[in-house]
Amino acid sequence: MVVRIRLTRLGRKNLPFYHLVVANAKSPRDRRHLEQIGTYNPLPDTEGIKHVSMNMERVKYWLSVGAQPSDTVQKLLSKAGIIPTKPRPAPKNSGTSGKVKN
Repeated sequence: MVVRIRLTRLGRKNLPFYHLVVANAKSPRDRRHLEQIGTYNPLPDTEGIKHVSMNMERVKYWLSVGAQPSDTVQKLLSKAGIIPTKPRPAPKNSGTSGKVKN
């Protein structure tokens, strides 16, 4: 069974709120999960801060047994310092058409 750490959406229209959950990779986004390990509020408060809270011990445990984080969760975990940042691909040579001038 492939296990993923991902977000499930809560909140109402235009006011998202997410739970960080550990779930089977084949289960639907907002359905069954094995464990809830944190929360994420993407809307900044009056000071401009987006709030993330997670149980660090459980996150480290699930990563140690092979759970794969989704792309968004991987960004959140790298900002928290739990996993190293994912290397960004090198930008392509923009602005040139590939023709050589003589």
